[in-house]
Amino acid sequence: MALRKITEYPAKVLNEVGDPVEVFDEELARLCEDMFETMYAEEGVGLAAPQIGLSLRLFVMDCAGIKLVAANPEIVAAEGEQGGEEGCLSVGKIHSPLKRAERATLRAQDVRGEWYEREAAGLAARCFQHETDHCDGLLFINRLTPLKRNMVTKRFQKLKKWE
Repeated sequence: MALRKITEYPAKVLNEVGDPVEVFDEELARLCEDMFETMYAEEGVGLAAPQIGLSLRLFVMDCAGIKLVAANPEIVAAEGEQGGEEGCLSVGKIHSPLKRAERATLRAQDVRGEWYEREAAGLAARCFQHETDHCDGLLFINRLTPLKRNMVTKRFQKLKKWE
């Protein structure tokens, strides 16, 4: 296993729809192991392939008791509404309030290519939606109002100048 470098905003790959995962082999399994290791090292609860510079529809998560690999993910159902702080490893872990669906059903393939559906509520549902957005070329800041997005990006730029 190996730690991967986190790709940061405004990298182009973060705004691209990822390519479908088509090969489910040992190389993919190793990539997923690297992604979990990187996510844990960065103290995240989810990590998508675009966040390590790979334009793939793939994410891993370990959040609220749900640990999974999701290849070719899609949210097939969402209901209710929850408010809460949301952040992103690719945006310097800077948080901002964001509304998401309270419950979400994820359809994806596991590391062997088997299709599954998983339903979650609360933080895990937020994670499903956030990481699937990454696979669709969206950052959480794309869902903020222009004023809030501007505030988050200015805080991120300031943070980067201090490093």
